[in-house]
Amino acid sequence: MIERAYIIDDDEISIFLTSTLLETAAFARKVECYLFAQPALEKLQHIPENKLPEVIFLDLNMPGLTGWDFLDALTKQEDRYLGKSNIYILTSSIDVQEKELARSYKLVSGFLRKPLDEAEIHRIKAGV
Repeated sequence: MIERAYIIDDDEISIFLTSTLLETAAFARKVECYLFAQPALEKLQHIPENKLPEVIFLDLNMPGLTGWDFLDALTKQEDRYLGKSNIYILTSSIDVQEKELARSYKLVSGFLRKPLDEAEIHRIKAGV
């Protein structure tokens, strides 16, 4: 079981489904949920490295700060997060260009389709 995971998604139903699945799978001791990327980004930038979440599930299409904006902001301090926080894009998009763009970010560990399923959770858990 990992210590911390974040879910960043503007869809409350998606957050509920993902957090319930993570809880059922005993994925993390603590799961923090954010409806907007900005507060999650601010927290990440101000907490000690030993308190960073091991896994972040990130939606791309959100109002205000998008998932892409969030990734761009973290990339500016990439060394702080590489090897410590694994970011998984969790989206309903099937856009091949988005998947390719996501691969260009060193911080992105995977591109997952909503809704997340138990098999994916176990693969992620095994890789962390």
